Parts: sequence; C-alpha cells; structure tokens
Amino acid sequence: MAVSLESVTKVYPNGVVALDEVTLTIADNEFAVIVGPSGCGKTTALRVIAGLEEATRGNVRIGGRVANRVPPAERDVAMVFQSYALYPHMSVYENIEFSLRMRRRRLGLSRDEMRARAREAATVLGLGELLGRRPRELSGGQRQRVALARAMARQPRVFLFDEPLSNLDARTRWETRRELKELHRTLSVTTVYVTHDQLEAMTLGDRIAVMDHGSVQQIGTPADVHDRPANRFVAGFVGTLPMNFIAGRVTADAAGERFVADAISLPLPRARFERSERADPDEWTLGIRPEAIELEPAAERTELARLRGRVSAVEPMGSEVVLGVTVGRQTVSCRSARGDRVERNQWVELGFDMSRSHLFDKRGASAARPLVWNGGPDG
Repeated sequence: MAVSLESVTKVYPNGVVALDEVTLTIADNEFAVIVGPSGCGKTTALRVIAGLEEATRGNVRIGGRVANRVPPAERDVAMVFQSYALYPHMSVYENIEFSLRMRRRRLGLSRDEMRARAREAATVLGLGELLGRRPRELSGGQRQRVALARAMARQPRVFLFDEPLSNLDARTRWETRRELKELHRTLSVTTVYVTHDQLEAMTLGDRIAVMDHGSVQQIGTPADVHDRPANRFVAGFVGTLPMNFIAGRVTADAAGERFVADAISLPLPRARFERSERADPDEWTLGIRPEAIELEPAAERTELARLRGRVSAVEPMGSEVVLGVTVGRQTVSCRSARGDRVERNQWVELGFDMSRSHLFDKRGASAARPLVWNGGPDG
C-alpha cells in the first residue's frame, strides 16, 4: 500500500512549525527511512501518517485515499515505538495476542484465527520458546521482537517504526537490523522507519529522506544521498566519518577552474559541477570525504591531486586508522590501513580524488546536480 504526504504542514498552538510543506511518497512494499537530527520533524511526520497528529495543511494519502479524517484504528497501519510498551503482567503470548483481542470484532477473527496469527508472528520472530515468559525475564532485543510480533500479528498494510532500536546495545542493534530487513523481505509490507542514526538509514532503507528543521532536504537511494548530497547539511549528516569541509574561493585560468584556500589549491572537474555565473567566487566550500583522500598514493595514480601535510592526529579504529593531516592552516581527515606506520608530526603526501569532491555555495546548496527521488523503487 503506497503512502504519501502532500505539502503537509504541522504547526503547533505555540507557533512551532514541526513540518513545513513536506512532500514524500513511499511506494507499495517499499522500506523507506526518514532520518535526521533530534527535533527535525521526522517523528511528527510518522505520527501524522498514523493519525496520532493532525496535519495543519496538506493531505495524507494511504493506498491512494485521503486519510486526513480517517481515525488511527481504521488506517490499517501498525506502529512500533522506541519504548516497547509491553504489559508487564502479561506473558509474551498475551502481549502479542492483545492487539488482536482489542480489534477482534472489527477484523472479523475467530478465536482460533486469532491464536494462529499470534503464534505465527511469534514463530517468524523466533519467540516460540519464550511465549510463557514475562517481559522482565527478557533481554532488550527479545522485548523489541515481542513488540514487532504484536504489530505483525495484526497483518497491517503499513508498518511504522519510530526509532525502535535506540534502547538496544550495539551488537543487538546490528542483529535486529538484519532481522528487520529479512522480515520486510518476507512480508513485503510497506514500511516507514524513523531514526536519527544515519548508519541505520543507510543499511535498512531502499530509499531515505533526510530531514532538517521540518523540511525534506533530499530523497534518494542511500548511494545517491551519500555520493551526491543536495546540500551541505546532507553531506555533513550522512557518512560514517564526517565529510571534510574547507572554506575558500574558486579561480579560473586557461587550465580550468581551481579551488583555493590558503596553501590548498585543487583542480575542479568541469563535468562534475554546474556553478551559477552569478555565484560569488569567493564564498565556496569544498567537501570531500575521508575515503576520497589517499595516503601516500602510488606514482601511477596520476588522476589524483596531490598535497603535502603534517600528521596532527592518529586515531586507531580497529581495522583502519583515521588520520588528521594539517595542510597549511586546514586539517583534513583521511583513512589509512592499520598496517601503515604513521606517526604524529610525520610529513605525508595526500592524493585527492576530485571526481568524488563536492562544492557548496554560501547558502549550502551543492554545485553538482543532485539525484533527487520522490517516487517508488523504479524512480
């Protein structure tokens, strides 16, 4: 079942604008993730879809039908919250079955059908041996699976997840992420997932929508958003390591355009950027990810732009090392293999892959044409 927000605005009585003309379409059976920092409006968007909040302006469509006035219980959606919201006095089985008992008449279920649904959901999520336990006897990951099973037993046409993994430890989050993705493949139910964790967004979503200050900044596949961010906010928010940002200016000569900042001078690929002639040449920011900067590149890597700098920080990160290298008055981060012997204050050569660089104007907009999506898996 497709879900869409059409120019949805949500203004609270105190004047706070939680959503500002949000337009977003999630295709039938798609796993879409809304990601952004705390307070960006992502949970409000989910609650508007669920009917727990009423849009001030704009339309919510579920299955093509305007749902603005449809009560939450009749929207055929199931929501899983950050808190597990399990009844402590009930067993695992009773918690799973409870949502069915509350809706039994509306769903037209017999008692046997209700039991079958509850047990099927428990089996799919590996809870078969835990049905008699109370929530206090379960781990955090097991409790979250009970909450998922309770939602799954309803067999909704849309799943809504509001940061469901935030309370789990790192290993359990990783395991539950895999379970969620596999569950989606099994059930093929439209899923809208909200998180502040960009790693969750990148690993789970077929498409992701990045939000900030109540507005959608960019929508696309994880690769699109990572490789061609629409603006500086998206570029800085998405990525396992922060993008390097360098403020400078753009100059031009017979050889082409260059980005210049203090001791840094780097060529700009003409095919990658489409700058406006009206843009201020002295107010640009170059963005380049640490993985696009190579330490001590081989001589045959002639496509790389080279600069020398002094190592100012060495941070071991398990299988790799993250280096801070100062070039002039700028410090940039790059990755290095764990076996590389690099020490602080050592002079090194860096190779910049400018075909993977980004250029942002003083408003933060990208000079590269972003790949923006607002539809289903086929674009």
